[in-house]
Amino acid sequence: MKKGLKYALYTVAGAIAALALTAYICYRYIYISYDNTEEPVRLYIPKGSSMEAIADSLKSTLGDRFGSRVAMIYSHMSDVDIDRAHGSYLISPGDHSTNVAQRIKLGLQSPLNLTIHNIRTLDQLAERIDQVMEITADEFLASCDTILRPMGFSRREWYPAAFLPDTYQMYWTASSDSVVSRLAGYRNSYWNQERRSKAAALGLRPVQVATLASIVEKESIKADEQPKIARLYLNRLNKGMALQADPTVIFANGDFTIRRVTRKHLQKDSPYNTYKNTGLPPGPICIPAKSTIEAVLNAPHNDYIYMCAKEDFSGYHNFTSSFETHQQNARKFQKALDARGIKKSE
Repeated sequence: MKKGLKYALYTVAGAIAALALTAYICYRYIYISYDNTEEPVRLYIPKGSSMEAIADSLKSTLGDRFGSRVAMIYSHMSDVDIDRAHGSYLISPGDHSTNVAQRIKLGLQSPLNLTIHNIRTLDQLAERIDQVMEITADEFLASCDTILRPMGFSRREWYPAAFLPDTYQMYWTASSDSVVSRLAGYRNSYWNQERRSKAAALGLRPVQVATLASIVEKESIKADEQPKIARLYLNRLNKGMALQADPTVIFANGDFTIRRVTRKHLQKDSPYNTYKNTGLPPGPICIPAKSTIEAVLNAPHNDYIYMCAKEDFSGYHNFTSSFETHQQNARKFQKALDARGIKKSE
């Protein structure tokens, strides 16, 4: 072989080796997998973020090494529309830097879980939405006015009845109107003709069922007892008696730390105080669970009109249709409260 040709072959071989080494270095130090944690992490890119801000978000969330690689790959991609990056992305261990960059480029967001549970007021729901979604509490409340009123929720006190506790998958960037519409739509689907017929048989509208269910739910956490409590309150409503439900008094006073309702609390002038007012309060005192709504709709018949928490603090109640027996039960419970040092007020 001629010396010149041999030299050329060596040169080509060297070049190939150099390219291979360069490719390996790129793969080893640029195209890497995410391995900083055993759990997925969520990346947020706010609306209007600059390329520099996106890089900062990547590094602060994913760590400097992996975040920097993703930012570099993303910034060098062709046809990048930076506005499309706006969103939230779930990054899991093992995700490749090129894949993450590609998802950001295409705006392929990961839905997140919005869990509505143990919410007492509309403001608390708005705060929960604010914590999880990009929209603010004020935006959510404004959308409630826009979306719910045309649906028949003509009073703000009824708004809590437009929602049901559950876990919903949402995109972080969803508009406030779309969030309210979707949540209310889920509730409307729940209220099928069968449930509406059961409500009508009780002489109640769905909003009123939700209101009564909210009282039952705050009266007892015992699912096996809730239907009995629901029927007791239905009995009182049918007799024109005041419900005299302590949870409504607590709601009226706006103090959810109250452990023992006293004369002072009962004097609160509020339409939610069912000791001062007959009938149901203006709206729900919490967002009741579907199971509690079912407890109202399917409440078994009984003749109870009085109940009092059991003195053993089991969470269950003593029920009766006799006022004399009710007074005896009340004295037992009050004695147990005194023994535990739970003070009564003037």
